[in-house]
Amino acid sequence: MPEDTLVINTSLGRVKGQKCEGIYGDAFYSFEKIPFGEIPVGKLRFLPPQPKSPWSEILDCTLQAPKPMQKNALSNLIEGTEDCLYLNIYTKQLNTAKPLPVIVLLYGGGFEMGDPTRDLHGPDYFMMKDVVFVTIGYRLGPFGFLQFKDPQLKAPGNNGLKDQLLALQWIKQNIANFNGDVDNITLSGESAGAASTHYLMCCPLAKGLFHKAILMSGNILCNWAYSPLENIPYRLAKACGYENSADDEKSIFEFLQQQPAETLLKPYLPNKEENMNDCLFTYGPKVEPYPTDTCVIPEHPESLVKNAWGNAIPVLMSGTSFEGLLMFARVHVAPFLLTELEENPHHCLPFTLKMKYPKDLQTELGMKIKKTHFGEEKANALKYCEYATYKVFWHPILRLLKLRTNSETPLAETYLYRFDFDSPDFNHQRIKYCGKEMRGVAHVDDHSYLFYGDFSWKLSPESSEYKTIQRMVDIWHSFALQSNPNGPCVEKELNAPWLPVVKEQTEGNLKCLNIGKELKVIDLPEMPKLQVWESLYNVEAYAAEKE
Repeated sequence: MPEDTLVINTSLGRVKGQKCEGIYGDAFYSFEKIPFGEIPVGKLRFLPPQPKSPWSEILDCTLQAPKPMQKNALSNLIEGTEDCLYLNIYTKQLNTAKPLPVIVLLYGGGFEMGDPTRDLHGPDYFMMKDVVFVTIGYRLGPFGFLQFKDPQLKAPGNNGLKDQLLALQWIKQNIANFNGDVDNITLSGESAGAASTHYLMCCPLAKGLFHKAILMSGNILCNWAYSPLENIPYRLAKACGYENSADDEKSIFEFLQQQPAETLLKPYLPNKEENMNDCLFTYGPKVEPYPTDTCVIPEHPESLVKNAWGNAIPVLMSGTSFEGLLMFARVHVAPFLLTELEENPHHCLPFTLKMKYPKDLQTELGMKIKKTHFGEEKANALKYCEYATYKVFWHPILRLLKLRTNSETPLAETYLYRFDFDSPDFNHQRIKYCGKEMRGVAHVDDHSYLFYGDFSWKLSPESSEYKTIQRMVDIWHSFALQSNPNGPCVEKELNAPWLPVVKEQTEGNLKCLNIGKELKVIDLPEMPKLQVWESLYNVEAYAAEKE
């Protein structure tokens, strides 16, 4: 292909890409580090993103962008840069009779970590299909989620989500130039990326910017997807050496704007009590303190989700079979997580229920959860991980499934898969959390089978791992193409179609596609214990059960 065909016009200027070859020999076109927002530094730090100004020369988009500014959870080293408002576009073909479906990815990492680049989210597997794949950089930690209540500061928070919204607006305006179908955009995310996707499904400003969604291991009903922490700007400033009044928000704002970026990432602010109230991270989405033209979260997620415009678009939802293994290392570093559950079982409850129920009822219901997951034994690390699987991930998934299927208004279809493929050496998240000796399919272990990265290697086409990649990519591509995940792999391996979830299943035998060594539609194995969790929200039924 001539070199000049790799120069594409956009609404802001021309960009130059390159032809690439994936790890399995698939040719595709890459355009990386395309700016969609002004560099959010100096006076723009903590403010909503500003659209990028046009450029006149051809922009070289053959170089990888840096990751957003963050602290590495394993090494504690500061990585990345505040200059992170870029997106990456990978397209299988630049010219076809019909434009290609578009998959946009929002990376996970607890709103404090993550990377949209090829290091972690390479497009190689998706480029086996006719698709356009896009990854978005957005601000993390204090840069993305610090909130100031004074309207004069114009920094009401949720900048990371507003970065994503601005990028989606750019994509809607420009993706047709990269052979993407502007009327068939799937927004997807893993963990915090899934919660971000779900927030945008609840934000009227995002309506029409995407047409279906994939939620991997997360949604806005997860406790970690909303931050109840208070006074974070002052607490951060104080940890960085601020000595003035806690009430002078303008002074705090100016102090933090002037600090080196690395300094802002060093303190870990949640205390023990906040940890027990599900505050695993310092930063995250919050209700915005006053209305603005770019407000993303005007009210609490529990209220937002009920009337969200995104309830009417198709959704592919998923979890892994042992999500909570991501907590394995954390329990060893913070053993109080176990002792507190022994001594104060009310901590078993989600924070939203602690805020709602009196202390004696909290204790009673907490004991019910404790018995469900720990029996008569003392809490140990693996049992804690099982408990976390339900509390942190699977019960919010069930709650959202019930919401989407129980509405009086007919809603779009919702498909559910359970990732249960337990590779000894290719489930990279479990290995990172627990080491190679542990088995089980941890939170985000399905990531390894969707995205090529610096953690991957070329597999034998005969291996189960390679076949799992094929299955996963086929499911995602089919859903993006036709709003139905029953593609060639699924149709070949199943005797009957994988059907969307219906209302009756959320009360009993919930069907899902189980992705293990084989593909099978099964009753969700977690359902009996999930119904115990569900009973926490129906105290009247619980009281009747006791009588």
